[in-house]
Amino acid sequence: MITFATLGPSGTNHELVTKRYIDFHRIGGARIVFVDDFAVAADDLLNGRIDYIIQCAVHPDTPKTMGAHYKSMFVVDTFISPSKELAILTRKSVETPTSIGLLRPATESYADLSRWTHRFHENSIPFVFEKMLAGEYDSGLVYLEYASQHPDLFRIDEVIGSPDDAWIVYGRERTYRDRILAWPDSPVVEQFRRLEKRDAA
Repeated sequence: MITFATLGPSGTNHELVTKRYIDFHRIGGARIVFVDDFAVAADDLLNGRIDYIIQCAVHPDTPKTMGAHYKSMFVVDTFISPSKELAILTRKSVETPTSIGLLRPATESYADLSRWTHRFHENSIPFVFEKMLAGEYDSGLVYLEYASQHPDLFRIDEVIGSPDDAWIVYGRERTYRDRILAWPDSPVVEQFRRLEKRDAA
């Protein structure tokens, strides 16, 4: 059984996109394991306990994941996928919020957060929402779907939407054998040809 590790807990964008990737490649019987630290996933990969890791390129641990084991763990694939829609939700009982929870620095530039005087970073969005439910944060930059799941508790302050994120797949065996590994028939090639024709006109 091919095993992929990605960021947990269940319900993250990492889980959603990993399932999409498995479905896209029609990998039968694949298994997903969740980690809360990509260093653990890297150790599991290098020791043969899992086969691949899927990580969002903007996750704050990405540089460390990519660089720590560059001689024995390789980027074997990349792809683009939208994720769940994001929004800033606030507890209805709070008129003027001062604290907000975020997915570490990764989502901090998605909105103007200047009105929140206290910002707290978590490893995954479900962890942010758990603390909102517990009353620890007034607001959170979390999944929009949480608003419809708890309409009595939270209001929507701002809909962020879904960024088109780049995703990285790591494995133990290098996949490129030349100077570059890219998709020759990628949809962007059509844009290149159209611009070449424009420039030649």
